[in-house]
Amino acid sequence: MPCTFVPKTTDTLPLHVLSEDALTGWSADQPAAVQNWIGANGFTGALGQSLVIADAEGKPAMALVGYGTPKARLRGRFHLAGAATTLPEGSYEIVSGLPDDAAETEALGWLLAGYAFDRYREQSPLRARLVAPADLDVARIEAIAAGEVLTRNLINTPASDMGPPDLADAALALAKQHGAEIEIIVGDDLLTQNFPMIHAVGRAADRSPRLIDMRWGKTGPKLTLVGKGVCFDTGGLNLKPGASMGLMKKDMGGAAAVLGLAHMIMATGLDLQLRVLIPAVENSVSGNAFRPQDILTSRKELTVEINNTDAEGRLVLADALAYADEDAPDQIISMATLTGAARVAVGPDLAPYFSDDPAFVSALEAAAAATADPVWRMPFHDPYEAMIEPGIADLDNAPKGGFAGCITAALFLRRFVTESPYAHFDIYGWQPAAAPARPKGGTGQATRALHAALLPILNR
Repeated sequence: MPCTFVPKTTDTLPLHVLSEDALTGWSADQPAAVQNWIGANGFTGALGQSLVIADAEGKPAMALVGYGTPKARLRGRFHLAGAATTLPEGSYEIVSGLPDDAAETEALGWLLAGYAFDRYREQSPLRARLVAPADLDVARIEAIAAGEVLTRNLINTPASDMGPPDLADAALALAKQHGAEIEIIVGDDLLTQNFPMIHAVGRAADRSPRLIDMRWGKTGPKLTLVGKGVCFDTGGLNLKPGASMGLMKKDMGGAAAVLGLAHMIMATGLDLQLRVLIPAVENSVSGNAFRPQDILTSRKELTVEINNTDAEGRLVLADALAYADEDAPDQIISMATLTGAARVAVGPDLAPYFSDDPAFVSALEAAAAATADPVWRMPFHDPYEAMIEPGIADLDNAPKGGFAGCITAALFLRRFVTESPYAHFDIYGWQPAAAPARPKGGTGQATRALHAALLPILNR
């Protein structure tokens, strides 16, 4: 089912959104039969509740959904999406009770509640469809939903069907859809064009590594998005245990996120010059796999001692970031499922990010709150720079001790950006348990917040 609004028809049911404290007043204005029906069904206006009310002939006349209390709403997001899954089949139009400042987020949540990953098995569609609330930018909301769907589909697809060539094909399809230019550097051409660490990480796999480079837009400030595209991560010669390998199809979640964000940018026509760089690799095991204690020379000519082949994401990102920085854009943003330390720090729901730019932080935090897309700022803590300097080489890809893992990874990446403002997002890209508008599986993080914040950031 596409995540789109439906047109209003004669069969569309009016939908009243009722918080717990508003129910009594609203009910008092209704006929006794309606009041009795509400009471008989135990409808209190709690989050997630829904109720269809029939007319005198027994035909559906209207529907109610609960909007809970302010305290209850603080504990989650996309509140109407939870109720949407309990409504019977039909189209619905919100006619009262939804606060204006929540309309866009709740409408988007309803659309996203219709998402199901059905590539391999037919899934039950959302039966309740929504008429777009009045005065909303429908095309913009549907574009954002489509970007999120793209991200989810890419992450949910297993590595058997989402290797580096498949990820490149997804980028090619997106470029074709929006008239973007795209170049893809494959295999040994990475060496001849000076992307040695992307090649080193991906050379052991049967499917060749590649660098995807997409450009769109001719006017406005320059934005470069860099996404980690590790399509499967075995850990390399530092092989992951089975329990840690189970979700590694999602290790290209950063690439999926930047492609979803790129769709949002292009579909809504933001006035900027967009570039997307994705190093797409598999971190595999074979006789030519890179080894612990190898020293790699990066595109930037910084040398890197390999102390753990399972810390490969920062290596492929480093070459891509150095390449991005050569163009000196107005903003570089990297997104990656980079460290377990970030998950320990903030869990799966928050997107931790690193930025030293007050204007970036201010715009992003405001947008995150407005779009129900939570983020959490982490520090580029300069005193930890010594932790990523092994002595034998310029940088260490896996500092010993285990402290501050997401910070040292971010500091490592920052070494490869010297000419441009830089921000880094260490996302999880996975919803571990179903929640309103977010089924278990791949998910976008910080992309909606970034989309809303980009123009204020780039025009600072």
